[in-house]
Amino acid sequence: MNKYKKITLDGLIFQNPTFMLVLGTCPTLGLISSAFSAMGMGLTVLVVLTLSNIIISALRKVIPSSVRIPCYIVIIATLVTFMRMFLEKFLPDLYDSLGGFLALIVVNCIILGRAEAFASKNGVAESAVDGISNGLGFTAALTVMGIICEFLGKGSLFGAQIMNFQIGMLATPAGAFLVYGICIAVFVYIIDNFERARRVKANKLARENLLKEEA
Repeated sequence: MNKYKKITLDGLIFQNPTFMLVLGTCPTLGLISSAFSAMGMGLTVLVVLTLSNIIISALRKVIPSSVRIPCYIVIIATLVTFMRMFLEKFLPDLYDSLGGFLALIVVNCIILGRAEAFASKNGVAESAVDGISNGLGFTAALTVMGIICEFLGKGSLFGAQIMNFQIGMLATPAGAFLVYGICIAVFVYIIDNFERARRVKANKLARENLLKEEA
């Protein structure tokens, strides 16, 4: 259970693909001006990432090492094609809002990175958890930034107008870049302080145990 807990926490927090590893910046900067588009892209990546991890993990022993990257891309491209067809049929508004960024999921660094670094080396269950946690981490990061950019840049939230005051620049790619940088800084600051506090607590506990042994 500790193994799955570590995989989950890494994907969501400590190795968050957006804030800690800074992967998938193209859709991040292109779509976070709208909370709806940001969340939609995150959930789409979540589905593709989880399914690709499962398939690649299941086939890892039969995929030749020399052609593994092309095989990964074929698997991911097939899943993205199915997702595009699904969104176009059942969620046309989301399909239109994602635009060309939907096709770019095929070469998304997060998906290819997890396939190469994790799914190709671990079992199906672990790879599924890794895909879900990284996908949720990506979705949460995009949604939070999408809410900030849309609320402050357009005065709306998920398309519903809330206030007239707005900072128009935050609804542009330049504003998205600014919000992204600030969110990374805040996230890293919080994680660093958490890790520092955890190390201090561990060292204090170790010293107390040492004193007990000496006594």
